[in-house]
Formats: sequence, C-alpha cells, structure tokens
Amino acid sequence: MASIPRGDDLPAYLAPLPDRVETATLRLAWVVVAVNLAGTAFGFWYYRFQLLHTPLVMWPVVPDSPLATVLMAASLGSWKLGRDRDWIHALAFVGNLKYGLWVVVVQLAINDVLTSGDPYLWFLFVSHLGMGLQAFVIYRYAEFTVPSVGLAAAWFGFNDVVDYLLPVVGDYHHAYFGPEFVVGGDHATRAHDVAAAAAVSLTILATFLALAIRVRRLENEAAGGGE
Repeated sequence: MASIPRGDDLPAYLAPLPDRVETATLRLAWVVVAVNLAGTAFGFWYYRFQLLHTPLVMWPVVPDSPLATVLMAASLGSWKLGRDRDWIHALAFVGNLKYGLWVVVVQLAINDVLTSGDPYLWFLFVSHLGMGLQAFVIYRYAEFTVPSVGLAAAWFGFNDVVDYLLPVVGDYHHAYFGPEFVVGGDHATRAHDVAAAAAVSLTILATFLALAIRVRRLENEAAGGGE
C-alpha cells in the first residue's frame, strides 16, 4: 500500500484545495474510488439512449463524464496498490477537470441553474463541481511527464473534434443538452457554440495546468538541490 506523499509548494492556481482536504481525500482513497464508480454507473445510465443511437466504434467518445470518473478510480486505485501508471493519472486529471467544469459551465450558461430551481440540475452542478475539484489531488502522487500529458491532450483534443467540429462516424458525439431538443438538434444554436468553446478551452487549461505543475515541481527540486 502506498503512503501518502507530502504536498508540494505550489501556488494556489495549481493546488487550490487546502492541504488537509487533499490529505483526507487520499486517506479515504478507496471511498473516493467507490463514489467515482457509482458515478460512472449513473453516467452510463444517463447516456444509455445516446449510446443506442451512436455507432459502436464511437462509443468511447460519448460518455465523457463516466469515462473520466472511471479514470479517476483507476488513478487512485493504481496509486494505492503501488502500481502507478502516469498516463492514467494524466488522463484522469485532464478528464475530470475538463468534464467536471464543462458541466458546471453548461449549467450556468445554458441551463440557467441558479434560477431554475430544478433539483436535478443542481445535482449535476454540485456533483460535477466536485468531480472537477477532485482532479487537484492527483498531483500529490503523479509525475505528469510530458508524454503522459501529451497523450491526455491528444485524446481529449480528439474528443473535442468529433464532439463539435468533425464527426467521424455518424452525427456529432457531444452530450445532449436542453436547447438542442427545442430546435431539433440544430448545431447552429448559440448553446452549441458555448459548449464547444468551453470544451476546447478546458482541454487547453487542464493541459497547461498539468504541465505547469510538473515545471513548478522541477523548479522546486532544483532550488532545493542548490541549497
């Protein structure tokens, strides 16, 4: 079993969670794994109708949040078992930060969650905010090597392309959201543009943060070695 690594001296924009929250999350890693697997099961149920209308070959790019949460479970589980796989950690970091915050943006900018009074929309908002924030514990045990982060950027960048720009097989593969039902799936709606812009921006942001964490950690190590 892995011991809990100490936190690095990182600025708040790279490690926004209090150290005690990070440590508590890592101490309860198996509980967090179970919560993420439960979220994964719910997510696949949520996407069940969309998957039925999607060619099988494109299924991996449809259930975005469920795949991100199963990656989070795999990341924590592999660390706890002492079988670290940095590429899994990088995919989990980028995926959870991206799709967690993407749903938050959609609820705020498109579904107007703050004034809707809809408990289900609030559930999506709060659960996905937590999903995005949990990504910030991964740096405690991950290296975020350039090849690993590059793999994550390539995968989620490809996902953005087939979701919003160039569907490879069939129609666009992004998650369904409210305004599209009103206009019969018309991708010229402003909501589609907002969702696409948020997805691409968050892919870039998450990639930058992962690489910035690595750079800052190397700078800290170099400074410590020179003392």
